[in-house]
Amino acid sequence: MKRNKLLLLTLFAALRFCLSAQAVSASEFNFSVEPIIPENQIDKSKTYFDLKMSQGQEQVLEVNLRNDTPNDVVIENTINSATTNLNGVVEYGVNKIKPDSSLKHNLKELGQVEREVTIKKQSKLTLQIKVTMPNEAFDGVIAGGITFKEKEAPEKQEDNDGKGLAIKNEYSYVVAILMHQTDTVVNPDLRLTDVAAGQVNARNVINVSLQNYQSAYLNQLRLINSVTRKGDSKVLYSSSAGGMQVAPNSHFSYPISLNGEKLKGGKYHLKSIAYGNKSDDGQYEVKNEKGETERYRDKWEFDKDFTIFEATAKRLNAKDVTIEDNNWWIYILIGILLLLVALLLILLLYRRKKKEDESRQRRNRHDAKRER
Repeated sequence: MKRNKLLLLTLFAALRFCLSAQAVSASEFNFSVEPIIPENQIDKSKTYFDLKMSQGQEQVLEVNLRNDTPNDVVIENTINSATTNLNGVVEYGVNKIKPDSSLKHNLKELGQVEREVTIKKQSKLTLQIKVTMPNEAFDGVIAGGITFKEKEAPEKQEDNDGKGLAIKNEYSYVVAILMHQTDTVVNPDLRLTDVAAGQVNARNVINVSLQNYQSAYLNQLRLINSVTRKGDSKVLYSSSAGGMQVAPNSHFSYPISLNGEKLKGGKYHLKSIAYGNKSDDGQYEVKNEKGETERYRDKWEFDKDFTIFEATAKRLNAKDVTIEDNNWWIYILIGILLLLVALLLILLLYRRKKKEDESRQRRNRHDAKRER
């Protein structure tokens, strides 16, 4: 059953990919975005906003929106704080990641913009974004971005009974916004907050939850994880990945794949080593996947015991599409039952034939007596 489920999911994903690819090839952005770089931009070669501001300062940023199509285009605008996804990639746009507990200054609360604007056909307009630096002094960076997305038209039903397949294609521009008060260098502070069994894309994983507690980017993160049974040195699961980045005051859960293995309840131990901020003069050396030596400025080591409960393992295993049901004992039982049935039939046929032979012999003897 699990194999059939996996096959159906694969076929559906392939179908959806083909349909999406066809739609993408026929669709393009109906608008363009051009940030107008202000005088207090730290690096004017950047195409995003990287601002040096003072305490309590208010500033209006401008972005040119252009529409070269023959139709009006409605744009929805949203401001969000920077977050980090499970792949170790910083996101500046709209997502479902909750703000980290260490985040004091959320750009979503410090920025203001019209929620919706209309760009007339074959024209452009200048959108204003107001940002306010907090009154309190701090070192580091407030990071986030503004997302520009074309508003969706009301969906049309594919057929009368509403059972048609609807494919949505969403396109958006995201422009990062970084705000600094000082040039003081702030070092990232990576912390391990939790280890727990979970799932990603219906596949079992062990999530290593990490938090960057400081208002600084953690760049070129390399993470090396190993999981053992508590009190045992044999590595059961491991992972190694590099080239990741963690946003200031954000968290993410890095998944260690089980590669199709079933979760088993019990007590486990995580050993995690993290390297950050690659530098030629870094004091920490590590080999990458190609066997090349990399040097890093920062290093963190974590050890944590954790427990996987039997009920949790059973629930996740039942949902994992890569785990095949190991029901060989059922087939053996069915084989034994079939063999018993066959033996029983043979025995019944033998007894029936034996009775028929005995009955025939009695008739033959009776007939022989009558003839005499």
